Amino acid sequence: MLQYDFEESIGYWLTITTQAYQRALNEELLPHGLTVRHLQVLGWLALEGDLTQSEMACRLMIEPPSLVGILDRMERAGWINRVASADDRRKKYIRLRPEAEPVWNRSVECARRLREQATATLTEDEQRLLKDCLRRVHNQLQETASPGKPSGKSA
Repeated sequence: MLQYDFEESIGYWLTITTQAYQRALNEELLPHGLTVRHLQVLGWLALEGDLTQSEMACRLMIEPPSLVGILDRMERAGWINRVASADDRRKKYIRLRPEAEPVWNRSVECARRLREQATATLTEDEQRLLKDCLRRVHNQLQETASPGKPSGKSA
């Protein structure tokens, strides 16, 4: 049997916590006809503005063909448009539509409710410390990432 000290592994705790958080967030979003992936697309567009489909796939850490179905549904719902680049007609940009604002607001309400639930047993100081530690781990991994490897952001 393979041996590993899971209880001591930061990767293990990050992974199972992320999975539990995403499951709970999906449950919050489901009554509104949304998924975590929809929220992620909306969030990246709200944070960074228009992104190409390949940039979005990189941020979601999925293959571009997997993103197509998500974007198709969002476009049918009227939340986004896909616009061809003026420089390269093969490149499609994802753009938020005004109709996405109420959807985004509902998503944010769900995310805030879950954040409150997830951190209910932590003091404000513990929450700040947790965010600071996670930020430092993230920054360290970003700094040590191999050149040319995806880091969650495109160049």
